[in-house]
Amino acid sequence: MTGFAEYDQYDALGLAELVKTGDVSASDLLSEAIRRRDAVNPKINAIIHNMDDLAYQTIEIGLPEGPFKGVPFLLKDLMAAYKGVPMTNGSRAYKDYVPNYDSEMVKRFKKAGLVIFGKTNCPENGYFGVTEPLLHGITRNPWNLDRTSGGSSGGSGAAVGARIVPMASGGDGGGSLRIPGSCCGVVGFKPSRGRNPYGPQGGEPWFGQVQEGVLSVSVRDTAAALDATCGPDIGCPSVAERPARPFLDEVTIAPGKLRIAWSAEPLVRDGEISAECREALLRTVDQLKTLGHDVVETALPLDSKVLGQGHVMRMMCAAAADIQEAQRVLGRKIKPDEFEPETWIMASCGEALSSVTLEVVSRDLAAQRYLFDEFMQNYDVFLTPTLAKSPVPHGEYLVHGIEKFGAQVAPYIGLGPVLKKLLPFMMSGLQEKNFDWVAAPPAFNITGSPSVSLPLQWSEDGLPIGMMFTAGFQDDACLFRLAGQLEREFPWAQKRPALASIPTG
Repeated sequence: MTGFAEYDQYDALGLAELVKTGDVSASDLLSEAIRRRDAVNPKINAIIHNMDDLAYQTIEIGLPEGPFKGVPFLLKDLMAAYKGVPMTNGSRAYKDYVPNYDSEMVKRFKKAGLVIFGKTNCPENGYFGVTEPLLHGITRNPWNLDRTSGGSSGGSGAAVGARIVPMASGGDGGGSLRIPGSCCGVVGFKPSRGRNPYGPQGGEPWFGQVQEGVLSVSVRDTAAALDATCGPDIGCPSVAERPARPFLDEVTIAPGKLRIAWSAEPLVRDGEISAECREALLRTVDQLKTLGHDVVETALPLDSKVLGQGHVMRMMCAAAADIQEAQRVLGRKIKPDEFEPETWIMASCGEALSSVTLEVVSRDLAAQRYLFDEFMQNYDVFLTPTLAKSPVPHGEYLVHGIEKFGAQVAPYIGLGPVLKKLLPFMMSGLQEKNFDWVAAPPAFNITGSPSVSLPLQWSEDGLPIGMMFTAGFQDDACLFRLAGQLEREFPWAQKRPALASIPTG
């Protein structure tokens, strides 16, 4: 097969239907995905590890009769362990690490019939909203190569946005599905806490803030993927209630007249969002009104300082734990140059935090979660722009000043009294950088609520601007009904970057 010109016109379920009817084979689709990868990936650096031979072997052995049988698929190179395949976590410390097990999510992706043929780029341990790891280099936005694809699932977002695949895996601990969804013009859905499994070695990452899922070109793909992966595994610490019916069914069900609250205010910092994001938000409000929804502007009764500082402190503790875990998993002492400067500074700050401080933070964040759940008793959905500005240029969020100094010395001097004195300044600097444009998504990792970024709007210079819809805890179904309606009324699938058009030969 020299090319399948219509490949990028289908979503994942559409490709699976072609395989089912015999119009194309799984091998044909894989060959086309590889052809597109070879043509596009050198420009965007989304895929950092190829698994072509393994993918063809999987097809030859025989694929399960799942909803995505024969569809090419990519795994984010973090948490998604595939037995015998390297998993670097975007870190130089793990550059030679090969897990001897499949994660539960990978098992379920395989059972769904997906053909996994590569791993995608991510920032080190998923800490940042941009994908610029020292190990694998920058992942570029398929809409503008000078701009970020977002993070931490930036490689998956870019691969889907460029139409190398219609769907790829990701994880979201502070917006890491929704941020690249917004940057790359695709659907980024974070399920409710406990909806998808963490096992067998995931625990509850970032105090339960992380949920794995997918980035996709269509709402129905996202729904069908969640149907295929949701449900507890052995030892699962958090379990969401079983849905009343498949999420895929929800996509085609009219949502009815919804009560939708909206706000242009950042949620994890003070200040304002950009003018173009506010204008995009207002256009979305008008669209919702034309569909008959009751749309009301109102601020959330949440404390942005508590949310922002709490999220940063949890990231710092996670970084410290990640370094210790690396030493356990790899069976050796970690060298100072094996983790990035930003990771060392966060880890050092995390070690400087007392257990009492962390307990106070956890209680404060629990109170914020209660306030949001109470607020959502009066509304079905909350709307805000996914990001405070359009995709930022590469390198904009590197450390500098006092944080850079701290990052350089932290691996060598440890904590010490000096570092503890610098801690408030470092926290402030990290908070400012992280939340300058990622000003809303982390709030809903803290609450555990389902949240989705939809590619509904576009900037004047042609960059996607995602709109983020959040429902009450465990009400994922409501989001699928609304997202399905918006996709039908204001379709986005026909919009794709120029580099996604790969000529057949």
